Amino acid sequence: MAQGGEVRPLFLVGFMATGKSTVGRLVARAGGRRFVDLDDVIAAREGASAAALVARDEPAFRVAEAAALDAMIAEAADDPAVVIATGGGAAAYGTNVDRMRAAGTVVALTAGLDAVRARAATSGPRPLLDADAEALLRRREPAYRRAHAAVATDDASPDEVAARVAHVLAAADRAPPGAAFLALGDRTYPVVVADGPLDGAVVAAHLPPRTTRVAVITDDNVAPLWGDATIAALRGAGLDARLFAFPAGERSKTLGTFEDLCHRLVGAGLDRRSAIVALGGGVVGDLAGFVAASLFRGIPVIQLPTTLVAMVDSAIGGKTGVDLGAGKNLVGAFWQPRAVIACLPWLTTLPERERRAAFGELWKYALLDGEPMFEAVAAAGRGADVAPVIRRAAAYKAWIVGRDEREQRGERALLNLGHTVGHAIEGAADWRLLHGECVALGLVAAARVSSALVGSDLEARVTDAVAATGLDAAIDPWLRDDVLAGISVDKKRAGTQVGFVTVRDVGRCEVTDVEVAELRRILRPREAP
Repeated sequence: MAQGGEVRPLFLVGFMATGKSTVGRLVARAGGRRFVDLDDVIAAREGASAAALVARDEPAFRVAEAAALDAMIAEAADDPAVVIATGGGAAAYGTNVDRMRAAGTVVALTAGLDAVRARAATSGPRPLLDADAEALLRRREPAYRRAHAAVATDDASPDEVAARVAHVLAAADRAPPGAAFLALGDRTYPVVVADGPLDGAVVAAHLPPRTTRVAVITDDNVAPLWGDATIAALRGAGLDARLFAFPAGERSKTLGTFEDLCHRLVGAGLDRRSAIVALGGGVVGDLAGFVAASLFRGIPVIQLPTTLVAMVDSAIGGKTGVDLGAGKNLVGAFWQPRAVIACLPWLTTLPERERRAAFGELWKYALLDGEPMFEAVAAAGRGADVAPVIRRAAAYKAWIVGRDEREQRGERALLNLGHTVGHAIEGAADWRLLHGECVALGLVAAARVSSALVGSDLEARVTDAVAATGLDAAIDPWLRDDVLAGISVDKKRAGTQVGFVTVRDVGRCEVTDVEVAELRRILRPREAP
């Protein structure tokens, strides 16, 4: 953890024309740092502009760029108060991004291709943009996602972007090294994956300074395992912490349990200076987060996910809520936590079925992120260390939510991959199946729908991958009338259409609008139109 506001170098990465040099100068000026443009350093050494060098011999330019970056990293070790703006391809070459991450804080500036082209038209030659820019961006984006945080620049002024980057730097001062950050302005927060036990001081550092009481909300499965240790860690950090448990399981994720918890917290003396800590899996996180969003019109919450699914998905991003009889998560609110802190030792008590079920969500991230993640998830399924996969999946979600917090740009909707049919199965099974088990089936269904809608051919590969990790991949027995009817109450439905996440290829997903009746026909061709 950066102690006492320790200064670390800032590296700005991202596609061309996302504003790295302009924003970098603003951040440096506001923070009393020096500014370095890596392209200018290379141009001074080579006697030609970066654009000319790329046009002449791009492989040679990348070697020179890596050498210049190494020199900047070495300088920053002695003078860390620096902002370094890199070229568009720097993060995607060799081990550049790993070296930047080890040396400082890496922030990716992002923009859609329309914005990139409009800016590039007034900012000098960019030879690589004249080629297939969409394919180039697709190749480079996995490297950009390795950044600690992403800040969208499409609809923001340089000053606004610089302010958001400054908030990431401030958050990095309070978080352990390696954390991912959701860049949400003054609500920016870290996602920490810790190898050891909970550090109560890290929790306290992310609560308002006048916090008086902390309610640890958990369920009666987690409470006997990690409740006492969590309370002890929080009290050791000077927090007045008490435990509140409810019956475990999706059946508790109701308005009735929500109301009961609110009554108990008020009765225990919580007030607007209090905070909630959610200790548990997805049900606990969703329910406790909704209580935090609503009680006293909103109090701080910190998510402490104890399951693999929660660590990589549900605890991150601020979606909270409860179920209704008509469907899952139909009542809720966006309420971002102050921090997400996942301690890997908590997984040691995770039942084998729940650990296996988490691969439903992990395969979702594999399909979203690309082939390297797909191979990493497959390796984890064969017994390799799951920690790198957890960190990569958590970083992917932080990347998406930081750019599209409330699903206004269409990117966050990608995280619903596998969930349209998965949620319908979950409800039809009366919550007897675990969420990840249902998502796994939903991914197989998504591959089938994708074949019809976008011409991909992934159903066999997805089916084999899901089955290889011990999950049920047989979707046809689940395509019953009640499951297909459940699609009609999906949250993403608008009128007679639903925004369905399709997969063109591993790492190439998109939202495709489809009529609900057509979706049913694709899934179960024998059904009458």
